[in-house]
Amino acid sequence: MSDWKPKRFWKTATATPIDGGFTVLLDARPVRTPAKATLQVPTQAMAQAIAEEWDAQKDVLDPTTMPVTRGANAAIDKVRTQRHEVVSLLAEYGDSDLMCYRAAGPEALIKRQAAGWDPILEWSAKELEARLSVGEGVMHVAQPQQALVNLHKELAAFDDFALAAAHDLISISGSLVLALAVTKGALAAEDAWLLSRIDEHWQIEQWGEDDLATQSELAKQKGFMDAARFYVLAQD
Repeated sequence: MSDWKPKRFWKTATATPIDGGFTVLLDARPVRTPAKATLQVPTQAMAQAIAEEWDAQKDVLDPTTMPVTRGANAAIDKVRTQRHEVVSLLAEYGDSDLMCYRAAGPEALIKRQAAGWDPILEWSAKELEARLSVGEGVMHVAQPQQALVNLHKELAAFDDFALAAAHDLISISGSLVLALAVTKGALAAEDAWLLSRIDEHWQIEQWGEDDLATQSELAKQKGFMDAARFYVLAQD
């Protein structure tokens, strides 16, 4: 059973409107999630992207080439059924945001972190009313309670599909604030990704690249960009 893979049985995948949103038909059959729910998405753009993923499949279905489908499945089967838990889990990143933990040295790295991260934290203070404290090293930095409450409210306002995107943006980058900056259009996804990797790229400059680490980074980068695209598709 472990070697079984679903084979293509349809000729054409088509995005189509239904009550309350859009779905994808495989010939005449509606696509369903792994939990057997109807794959109903909020926008035609997302349904079209999913249809294109299904149309691109060859003889055997390869889920790794279907990030929009996977995102929609997660929104419907996971986020929708446990919204409170997902919001709370992601909001906790505000209390340990990547950008709040700074190097003690060398000076060049300290300056690079400050140049990249300080403007985004200032944006958070002004636009989200969430000013976060910064500390040196890895010891926990206590954050103002009201800032955490305001960040929690930002996440709670997301619909299920936006929240599914935010989950990957936050968990991959390690930064709630960077993720929110992307979703609000204050920061391009490519720039946010680079800001989340300042420490890692510094280490590469000092010690050179490691093949396994490079492969891991490329996979994470793709996941981050896929999540950013999924968020945009959910809004169109």
